[in-house]
Amino acid sequence: MLSSVLVQLCCQSDSYCDILSKLRSEHDDGSDDPSDDALLRCLKRLLELPGQAPIFLIVDALDECLNTPELSTPREKVLVLLKDLVDLKLPNLRICVTSRPEIDIKAILMPLTSHSVSLHDEHGQKEDIKDYVKSVVNTNKKMKIWSSEQKQLVIDALIGRADGV
Repeated sequence: MLSSVLVQLCCQSDSYCDILSKLRSEHDDGSDDPSDDALLRCLKRLLELPGQAPIFLIVDALDECLNTPELSTPREKVLVLLKDLVDLKLPNLRICVTSRPEIDIKAILMPLTSHSVSLHDEHGQKEDIKDYVKSVVNTNKKMKIWSSEQKQLVIDALIGRADGV
């Protein structure tokens, strides 16, 4: 994620590009991969540059990031990164995270949020899912031959397990 964010930001500003080029040169012109810490330091230098336009960091579907019983999971690393970025209190940085309300994610992000919007239990969200599933089941060529009972069973199962998403 860090590499991706840095490359995307590099395209936005010559100053950003200069900082990223310096990181590359510090790592044998790209022959050596920089550590996560080096990438994070580079990102912080970029974000702390004065006079830059607002930066919008959007992390979509954080709950889909791998979360295993290991000591340090990719999802945990992203959560720690987000916390570190929020703690910088940079006036030009805006962060938007979308996710299902997983316990570990809520525990880290809730204290950091200035605004939170939950669609998880919204009636309209559930209705949209229901309408979409019905539409697919009733218009799909392979499903058209199913009996009404089979279609309804699939619709009920998918809507019941959608969990707002």
